[in-house]
Amino acid sequence: MDLLLMLTYTALCIVIFKVFRIPLNKWSVPTAVMGGVILIGALTFTMNYNHPYSENTRLYFITTPIVPTVSGKVVEVPVQGNAKLKKGDVLFRIDPEPYQNRVDSIKSLLSGAKADFKRAGKLFKRKAGSKRDLDSATAKYNDLRAQFAQAKFELGQTTVRAPTDGYATQVVLRPGMMAKNLPLRPVMVFVHSEGHYLVAWFRQNYLLRLEVGSEAEVAFDSIPGKVFSGEVGMVVPALAEGQVQATGNLINPQMAPRPGRVPVLINITDPEYANYSALIPGGSYAQAAVYSEHFHHVAIMRKILLRMSAWMNYIFPFH
Repeated sequence: MDLLLMLTYTALCIVIFKVFRIPLNKWSVPTAVMGGVILIGALTFTMNYNHPYSENTRLYFITTPIVPTVSGKVVEVPVQGNAKLKKGDVLFRIDPEPYQNRVDSIKSLLSGAKADFKRAGKLFKRKAGSKRDLDSATAKYNDLRAQFAQAKFELGQTTVRAPTDGYATQVVLRPGMMAKNLPLRPVMVFVHSEGHYLVAWFRQNYLLRLEVGSEAEVAFDSIPGKVFSGEVGMVVPALAEGQVQATGNLINPQMAPRPGRVPVLINITDPEYANYSALIPGGSYAQAAVYSEHFHHVAIMRKILLRMSAWMNYIFPFH
């Protein structure tokens, strides 16, 4: 952009010198050069501060690591990687036999405990049994009911289902593998279909010019030559470098050596984006610019610069 401004200013100076027949001497040439430095410097400073730019913008998506509630040998994996799923669709099944056996065992014990509970109740009413016997039979019956409910729950958990609409990606789980709930060891990753979140990371000195509702534009590296319009949806009021968690350690300056950047959520409103959204995978890299209301006429410089960067993606696709 600086080179474009310098070339434009040089061409303008040449035209002025020729039209007005200004002689080239030790006064006119330095004056033109100094004027260019001041003008271009002022325009660049005004653009950089009032219309922030982020070269670090990324498309984020929400995932859930799938950890089974119960442990066992995997007997079936009907899910296909990256295939669309509805909430409740089966991801995989764990061998249910041990859990079914436990349900049957407790069910049998529960039947006997129920009979003992009824018998103790009748005897107590007839004053032929003690309150202690009734309480003992009641406690045993209630305990087995709870165990039976837990056993049925664990049996149901041998079939692991999709938590929401979405898809499982990079599915490497196969029948015969062991799935364990402890220690926590995810067996696949589930991607939710709630959509992506475009976050641009801006330097902190831009904070006074980052306002919700401001016009924004985004250029994805994966879509060279295209710039999509949008708006600032949220300026996240927290930086990761400043978080404090409950631990046994005191905070110290070495815990945050870098100043950190401000995360800004950008909503793409460009209707044309719908034609490309399926081609842009989650995690894609982009560049973003925000146009504030301050010195709005200077925003054209930033727009030109962003479009130049978008076209450069044809040549230099990676940063």
